[in-house]
Amino acid sequence: MDDHVKSRREEYADSTRRALIDCGRRLFVEQGYAQTSAEEIVRAARLTRGALYHHFEGKQGLFEAIFEDVEQGLADQFSEAASGAMEDGAEPWEQVIRALDLFLDECTHEVYLRIVLQEGPIALGWTRWRELDGLYMSGLLRTAIARLVDSGLAAPLSVEMTARAVYGLLTELAWGIAEADDQAAARRDAGLVARQMISSLRTS
Repeated sequence: MDDHVKSRREEYADSTRRALIDCGRRLFVEQGYAQTSAEEIVRAARLTRGALYHHFEGKQGLFEAIFEDVEQGLADQFSEAASGAMEDGAEPWEQVIRALDLFLDECTHEVYLRIVLQEGPIALGWTRWRELDGLYMSGLLRTAIARLVDSGLAAPLSVEMTARAVYGLLTELAWGIAEADDQAAARRDAGLVARQMISSLRTS
């Protein structure tokens, strides 16, 4: 009986947390972080302020959870794309290009654009933004670059420094897309620049 009650409590907690994340994400995307109040979020989720503070300790904690949720979603897309590319028999550099295109395309999608690129630095501050964004992106980059270097397909440079350089490049291109009046054109230009610069690492 106790296990059953505990299970129901856990299910309720999970559904409450999910409702806050879903409503918060919608409002942050539509209105921005500063323009969205905690009261609006809990009202939209049909919950109390106590629920928000219990699960996230307030609006900023909720935003951080949403930020990580969006970043994890992109990381999952990378994993799926990598698996699909391997099944297709794509060679390693083609896999890199597919991942690059996936990332730059995501920068034009509303949720990633608003939560990660536009509102993230405002809500989290630069230091925390970089810490969280790097947590997801840097590991993926280091893994991809190490694979290319180990296979002799990329220049035998420091994997750590190369990953930092590529991360910096992609971050600036992402913000360039986010700040552009014509995001479709910026996306095309960013793709050309990224391919040209990353291809300089290629040995064959």
